[in-house]
Amino acid sequence: MKRPRGQGRIRERGESGFDAAVLATSFNARDAGARPQVLVEANNASDIKAALARALSQGWKVSIVSGGHSWAQNHLREDGLLLSMARINHIEIDAQARVAKVGPGCWGLDLDRALRKHRLFFPIAHAPDVALGGFLLQGGFGWGSRELGLATESVIGVDLILADGRQVHASESENPDLYWAARGAGPGFFAVVLRYHLKLHPRPAFCGIKMQIFAQEHLEAVYRWIEKIGPDVARSVELQMLMTPRAMGIFKPGIEVIAPVLAPSRKAGKEAVRFLEDSPIRRLASFTTPLIPMRTSHMSLVANVTHFPPDVRWCTDNIWIDAPIDALLPGLKHIAKTMPPAPSHSLWLNWQPPTQRPDMAFSLESNSYLAVYGEWTRPEDDKKYENWATLCMKDMEEHSRGIQLADENLGRRPARFMADANLAKLDALREKYDPHGLFRDWMGRHDRSENET
Repeated sequence: MKRPRGQGRIRERGESGFDAAVLATSFNARDAGARPQVLVEANNASDIKAALARALSQGWKVSIVSGGHSWAQNHLREDGLLLSMARINHIEIDAQARVAKVGPGCWGLDLDRALRKHRLFFPIAHAPDVALGGFLLQGGFGWGSRELGLATESVIGVDLILADGRQVHASESENPDLYWAARGAGPGFFAVVLRYHLKLHPRPAFCGIKMQIFAQEHLEAVYRWIEKIGPDVARSVELQMLMTPRAMGIFKPGIEVIAPVLAPSRKAGKEAVRFLEDSPIRRLASFTTPLIPMRTSHMSLVANVTHFPPDVRWCTDNIWIDAPIDALLPGLKHIAKTMPPAPSHSLWLNWQPPTQRPDMAFSLESNSYLAVYGEWTRPEDDKKYENWATLCMKDMEEHSRGIQLADENLGRRPARFMADANLAKLDALREKYDPHGLFRDWMGRHDRSENET
């Protein structure tokens, strides 16, 4: 994504540059064709309130975008008003209190760089240009989240602008129902986030990464091994398996076993990833790297180059896995066989959540997570690849507990994304705070016809 430049303005449909400005709000280079009536690039709270008042008077629905990393382009809907929060990206840090106040348009990379000066840390997203707005609303699977918790668990307060234009603060003690909803509602949230209040953490003394690369012929052995060791991997390690047509170092279809670690010392980090050295399948690996000291921000920048390049067309989808590996292997082999060209990939994340989390809208997860990312550059290949990810996950639905909102594709494949009781509570709160339905719901829900593009 490119950073916003200059003062935000109001752009009307049909005026010169409108289409380009709308499409620039999305990380996904695909143009599904949907256009709002107006794009409001907000600079402050007054701009937001004026935009909401205009939408109410016109009978328009409102979509919101912060950084535009929604793979499914959830914010790009036909008609209505698109509200961009990209310019509301302030950062205020109280290092002594270990608290930060940030705007929803703030990039995770910028927050991390600011915190580094104070030896503080926050579990930001894995891509450097993901803004905090949508990231924190959907839960926030960030660096260190296996140990520190979901990023949204470190949200201690939210400043909101409601559908009627009121500006309120939400926390455990003030408007607790809105605070509950803001931690997990994702793109179905029914207010505008103006500011997050974040609890900060001590910065890990050591950050590093160790990798093991396998040719694709060893797929079954690698996935059986990951299922077996997953529960015993230290929470300081974010164990991932990335399957791609062009694996690092071997430049052919393979599996990259990636083990980032955040630890109190290099010695502790080395001990946490020792399982890669002791693995019974290490002999099958094409090569194993040493433990390489590396900042999480640098890991993100490297991944952006290798797996998340700009100007790419995307189709993604995901499942929370709820089945033994024997049931999953046919689906995994199908993903490998049918995957679009590199840098397309699939991600298996060893998650192993805690037995209990705070009461919040976020409420659905499992021990393992599988996501698929189809990437291509030519518009003429849209028909060939645009349904690949969705079809792969649909084939594996019977082995799933539901999906994660971070990599959702609800417009193409509606799926369960939170506990039924939580969804019912969220819908009741929507009726209370947005009785006229000003804010858009999740794609694939209620307005189904406008989202099937």
